[in-house]
Amino acid sequence: MIGYGFMGRAHSNAFRKVGNFFDLKYQPVLKAACGRDEEKVKAFAARWGYESTETDWHKLIARDDIDAVDVCAPNDQHLKMATAAAKAGKMILCEKPIARTGAEGEKMVAAVEKAGVPNMVWYNYRRVPAVTLAKQLIDEGRLGKIFHYRAKFLQDWTISPELPQGGAGLWRLDAKAAGSGVTGDLLAHCIDTALWLNGNINTVSAMTETFIKQRTHTLTGKVQKVSIDDACAFLARFQNGSLATFESTRYARGHKALYTFEINGEKASIAWDLHDLHRLEYFDHGIEGKLRGWQSIHVTDAGGDHPYMDKWWVPGLQIGYEHSFVHQVADFINSLGTKKPASPTFKDALETQYVCDAVLKSGKTGRWEKVKHVK
Repeated sequence: MIGYGFMGRAHSNAFRKVGNFFDLKYQPVLKAACGRDEEKVKAFAARWGYESTETDWHKLIARDDIDAVDVCAPNDQHLKMATAAAKAGKMILCEKPIARTGAEGEKMVAAVEKAGVPNMVWYNYRRVPAVTLAKQLIDEGRLGKIFHYRAKFLQDWTISPELPQGGAGLWRLDAKAAGSGVTGDLLAHCIDTALWLNGNINTVSAMTETFIKQRTHTLTGKVQKVSIDDACAFLARFQNGSLATFESTRYARGHKALYTFEINGEKASIAWDLHDLHRLEYFDHGIEGKLRGWQSIHVTDAGGDHPYMDKWWVPGLQIGYEHSFVHQVADFINSLGTKKPASPTFKDALETQYVCDAVLKSGKTGRWEKVKHVK
């Protein structure tokens, strides 16, 4: 594990829990945690049960007792860490987005394909049972032809002009480290889910805004220009002809992590809300008369009808955010040695990065921009 922040904890919890609930081909062993601060990484390792620590990620990757490397470092570290791990023959799990740009992502895809190592990017919302159920319903044709897709991801934690940028806790506000603001951090989740559920996006038209133009940088103490996008909204056309709206901001008072999507088809509609993540709202136009209306499906059936839920409790007892990571680890481990890798692979995540690149470009040009596609 490289990194011991929020995502390091989420992933470590998943590695520790997965073997208790899922039948696995292999059991994960927490061999080493790596971070620059020796005292903090040792405390992290002790809490989560890692056998050892490193303060140099090069040494971690070079170790013979390491089979898989989990990159939980800031975005500007993904390229060099992932390519080095691939060259060393390690399996790689990488935090999202895959990189800061499509060009960086392409190098990462090339590295894992040349090395032939299993790889995956942590777009965990695919593994929320209600979202996986939405995928099943779409694939079964229950929605028919898709007309509309709309998604939003709203937060409010950067409104204060006194909040600095950069450094260990605030690297997401530093364009050099993050690559972008809400586009790569929040909208990337929405885009990945959308591509998985509804197919490729061909063109986008975006507007972005940086509301606070200057902030003090944590590392230098100097007031510097803010280069990330605080807010982004864009229109999109999918390859299947459907239209979409996406919105994200860190300036929506009252919202800490409001992620929702709704999909409208000729036969039915579905909607999902992260704040009520175990429910899928479903409208079936085939139900006539006085019973026609939105159904709230409580996705907790442990009898096998609902994805993943047979691994947990009894019907009616919901699970939460952290379980999506457990599901992703289980899928990754059980995909090893098969012809179907666990998604999203680096190549899958590169498609999301291409959309992000087009969105940021459109935000600058004010024009509709074509999205590059993975070959």
